[in-house]
Amino acid sequence: MADPSSPLPAVGSSLGISREELRAIVERALAEDVGRGDITTRLTVPENLKARGEFIAKQDLVVAGLPVAEMVFHLLDPASGFEILSSEGSSIGAGTHLARARARARTLLTGERVALNFLQRLCGIATLTRRFASQLTGLKTELLDTRKTTPGLRALEKYAVRMGGGHNHRQRLDDGILIKNNHLSLGGGIRAALERARQARAAGETRLPIEVEVGNLQELREATAAGAEAVLLDNMTPAQVAECVAFAAGRVRLEVSGGINAENVRAYAETGVDCISVGALTHSAPAADIHFLIEPV
Repeated sequence: MADPSSPLPAVGSSLGISREELRAIVERALAEDVGRGDITTRLTVPENLKARGEFIAKQDLVVAGLPVAEMVFHLLDPASGFEILSSEGSSIGAGTHLARARARARTLLTGERVALNFLQRLCGIATLTRRFASQLTGLKTELLDTRKTTPGLRALEKYAVRMGGGHNHRQRLDDGILIKNNHLSLGGGIRAALERARQARAAGETRLPIEVEVGNLQELREATAAGAEAVLLDNMTPAQVAECVAFAAGRVRLEVSGGINAENVRAYAETGVDCISVGALTHSAPAADIHFLIEPV
C-alpha cells in the first residue's frame, strides 16, 4: 500500500466527494481483499516485471467509476500510470477500451479485482439509470435515486446515477424532511406530523422544505390542507397519480415512488408528475460485464 503521505491523483472532486474520502473508501476495499498480501502473485510473478492492463467492455454500457479504478492502483503503487480512454457518462459498445493501467505486474494483479468490483458496480448503475432516463425523453419529469444504496458506497453509487442521466434525492437524513408512513404512524398522522415539522422550522431549527408520503387522493388533500410543500405518492397506479396531479394543479411538488420499472416509468411521467424516485437504480442494478487483460511490456 502507498505511503499515506504520497500525493493523491487529481480525482475525487469530480465524483462529488473529496480525494481523502475516496482514498478511505478504496483503502477499505483493498484491505478487505488483499489482507496480509497477495500470496499467489508474490509466489508466481517476478518482482520487477512491468505490465500493461486494459479494461475492456464485454457489453454495451454507460461508463462510470474510472477515477476510482485509478485510485486503486495509485494506492498500491504511486508510480503506476493510468490512462482514461472513455469519458465518464458516455455510452459505449462491447469491445470498447475504457482505460489502460501501467505498473509492475504484481501491482496490476493485486488491484485487479478491487478495481473491477468498483467499475462493474458503478457502470452497472449508470447503465440501468440510462435505461430509465431514456424513457423520459421529452417530458419534464426528473428521475431520482433513493437512499437504498450499498452501505459505505452511497457517494459513489449516487455519482453513477448522475452519470446515467438521473438526479440525486437525499444524500443523508440531514438534508431533507421526508415524513414517511412509519413517521406518520408514530407521529399521530399527517396533520400532526406536518404541524410539528412546520413549528420546528418556524422556530429556526431548519429551513428545509417539508415533504410527506401519502397513499391516496384523500391523504393528498389532507397533506395539502396541512401545509405540505411536497408530497410523495406511494404505490399508486398511473391513473391514481393522474388524479393527484389534477388535484394538486402545481400547488405542491409531486413525487412518485413504488412499483416503478423501465416498462411503466414513462406512463407515470406522462401524468405530469414532477419527479419519480426509483430505488432499483442502486439496489437492483446488475454489474456491468468488464474484463481486465494484462500483458507484460
